[in-house]
Amino acid sequence: MVRRLLLLLAICTPVLAASVEPLIVSGDLQSADLGSKETTYTGHFRIGDGTFLITADEGRYNADTEEATVTGHVVFTRGVVRLLTDRLVYHRREGTFTASSVRVGAYPVYVEGSAASGTAEEITVEHATATYGEPGPWQPTLKADRIVFSPGKKLRAEQASLGVGSAQPIHLPQFEQNLHDPLVSYFSLLGGYRSNLGAFLILGTHLPVAPGVKLGGDLGFYTARGLMFGPSGTYSSPDDPDALNGSFRSGFIQDHGDRMTDVLGRPVPESRGYVEWTHQQQVTDNLTVTADANYWKDSYILRDFRPNEYYNVQQPDNFAEALYTGPNYFVSLFARYEANNFEEVQQRLPELDFDLLPLALGHGFYEEFHAGAALLREDPVTGGPELRSDRLDAYYGIRRPFTPANWLSFTPVAGVRVTDYSDTAGAALPGGYTRTLGEFGFDAELRSSGVFDVKSDRWKIDGLRHLLTPVLSYRYIPGGDAGRSYIPDIDRETFSTYLPPLDLGVTRNIDDLHPLNTLRVGLDNTLQTRDPVYGSRDLVVFDTAADFDFHQEAGEQTVSQVHSELAVMPAAWLQLGVYESFTPQTFSLQQFNSSLTLHDGTAWSVRFLDYYLRHDTQNYAIDGTLRMNEIFSAVARMQYDARLREFVAETFGLRQNIGNTWRLEYNVSVSNGQSREGHFGFNVQIMPIRF
Repeated sequence: MVRRLLLLLAICTPVLAASVEPLIVSGDLQSADLGSKETTYTGHFRIGDGTFLITADEGRYNADTEEATVTGHVVFTRGVVRLLTDRLVYHRREGTFTASSVRVGAYPVYVEGSAASGTAEEITVEHATATYGEPGPWQPTLKADRIVFSPGKKLRAEQASLGVGSAQPIHLPQFEQNLHDPLVSYFSLLGGYRSNLGAFLILGTHLPVAPGVKLGGDLGFYTARGLMFGPSGTYSSPDDPDALNGSFRSGFIQDHGDRMTDVLGRPVPESRGYVEWTHQQQVTDNLTVTADANYWKDSYILRDFRPNEYYNVQQPDNFAEALYTGPNYFVSLFARYEANNFEEVQQRLPELDFDLLPLALGHGFYEEFHAGAALLREDPVTGGPELRSDRLDAYYGIRRPFTPANWLSFTPVAGVRVTDYSDTAGAALPGGYTRTLGEFGFDAELRSSGVFDVKSDRWKIDGLRHLLTPVLSYRYIPGGDAGRSYIPDIDRETFSTYLPPLDLGVTRNIDDLHPLNTLRVGLDNTLQTRDPVYGSRDLVVFDTAADFDFHQEAGEQTVSQVHSELAVMPAAWLQLGVYESFTPQTFSLQQFNSSLTLHDGTAWSVRFLDYYLRHDTQNYAIDGTLRMNEIFSAVARMQYDARLREFVAETFGLRQNIGNTWRLEYNVSVSNGQSREGHFGFNVQIMPIRF
C-alpha cells in the first residue's frame, strides 16, 4: 500500500507543480539576511507567480512571511487591474496589499487617492477621485472620502460629489454604480433659440440612487414661455435588467406664450404638462407584462417643447398587456384606455384573447382557432353618444396543403367566425345580436428558379439565382355585412394605402365588414448571389400584387390598385427602396415613396427620399453626413414641398467629439409655411457618447 501511495505521489507531483507557476523574485543587486530570511533587491525589482506581477526600483521579500515591501515607481498588475504608487506592501499568503498615493483602475474606471488597501475582489481608496475614462478636463468624476472599487463589478461611496473634470456640483449622500451599466444613463444639455420659444436652456439628467434605479428630471427655461420642470427616471432589476425594466418622464409649465389651438381647433390652456411611462417585465418563463402610458394635457405639448419625441409618436397610446405563452398557444389580457381628451380611442376594458397556433390534425389537415371576449368603449371627442359593445368572438379555420410537385403548392382554406354582441346600435334587439360568417378559398404558389453563371469581383457577385413565384389567393365571405345596422361601429375599417388582409380570422375591423369575393394575384421576384458567410444574399427583391373584386362596394372597381415594392441592395454602400401603387383603369399614380442611400463607411453618407400621396402630399428630402476628421462631422437636411413650391424645412449642423466622451452639436434650422415650431431656430446640445 505504501509503495502504491509513493508511486501515485510521484506521478501527481509533476502535474500539480506544472499547474501553479513558481514564485519568481529578481533584481539587479541582492543581499540576504539569513536570520530574518529577508532578501533586499536593488534595481529593476520584479516579483510574480502568474497571478500577479509587481515591478519597482527596490524591494524586500521575506520568505517566511511571504511579504513583499516595494518602493519607487511601483507597478502592481493583477488580472485586468493595474495600480501605480511609490510604496506598496503585498501579503502573498492573504492576497492583500496596502499602498499610499495610488492610482488604480480597470477600464473604463480609474481611481486615485491618498492610500489604498484591499484584495483582488475589492479595493478601498481613501480621499479618492474616480474618473470614467482616462483622467481629463471633460471626463465624468466622482470624489469622496472613501471609494470602494470592485473591478468589473461595482463602485460605491458615501458623501460623494459628482461632476465633470475638477468641478463636482452634485452632492450624493450615497452612491453605488454597477460597472456594467452607464455611469449616467441619461444626460443632455441643450441651449439655443427658436422663434416660437425664445431663447431657451434645457438640462436633463439621471443619477443612480439605488441598485437598478436612476432618478432625475428635466428642467427647461424658455424666455417666451416660462419654466418647465418634471421628474424622470429609469429602473431595472439589478440581477437581470432584461427581465424587468422601465422608464418615466414628465414636464409641467405655466405657458404665458402664444399657445394657439390644439388639433381640434380649441384654445390650448395656460396650464400644460405631460407624463410618460413604459414598463416591461418577464414575470416567469411564460408570462410577460408590458405597459405604456402617455398623458398629455393638450395635443401639442410635446410638439412645442419636445419636437424630437413628438415626431416619433404623434398619437399617444395607453395600454397594458399580460401575455402567457403556452406550448402551442397564447393567452393575452389586453387593456387600452383613453387618457387624453383630444383623440378618439377604441377602448378595451379589457380584452381577453386565446390564440391556438396551427395544429396538425392528421392526414395533412391543419386547424387554427382564436377566441376573445372584449368590453369596448368609445367616446367621440367631437361630441355624440358613447359607443359601447360587450363582444364575444371566435374563429375556427382548417386548411389542407397539397404539394403535387416541388414547384407547386395548393392549399384549400375554410373557416367560420361567430361574433356575439350583447349591446346593439340602432333598433334594439332583445338579447343582443349574434352573427355567423363563413369563408372558403385557397392559396396557391408556383415556384420557379433560374441560375446564371455571372461573376463580378467589384460587386462581389458569385453567380446569380432568380426566384420567380406567382401567387394566387382567393377568399369568398358571403353576407359579410349581416347585422350592420345593429352592430356598434367600434372596430372599423381605417385608411390604409396597402392591400388589406384577406383571411377572415385575422381581420381586425370585424364591426365594419362587407361581403368579400376576391382573387388576389401577386408576383414575387428575388435575385440572389452566393455569400461566404450566410450562404446567399439578396440583391434585388421585387413584389407586386393586385385584387380582382367580384363583389364591389359603392365606389369600388373590379380591379384594385396595383401595389409594388422594390428593394435593391447590390453592395453594402448602396440601398434603394421603393413602394408604389397606381390605378390600372386610368394609369394614375396613387402613392410613391422611395429612399436611396449611398455611403462610404463612416466617412460620408447621403440619402434621397420622396413621399407622394395623391391629393395629399408631395415632398422631397435629402440628408447627409460628412466626417471631416476625428473631431468634427457636418450634417444637413432639406425638405421640399412640391405643392407649395418651396423648401419647408432646412437644417444644417456641426458635430464635435470632445475626448471621445461627449458629443457637441450645433444646429441651425429654417422653416417656411405654417409651422408651430417657428420659422428659425438655433441650438447647441451636449450629450454623452459613452459613460
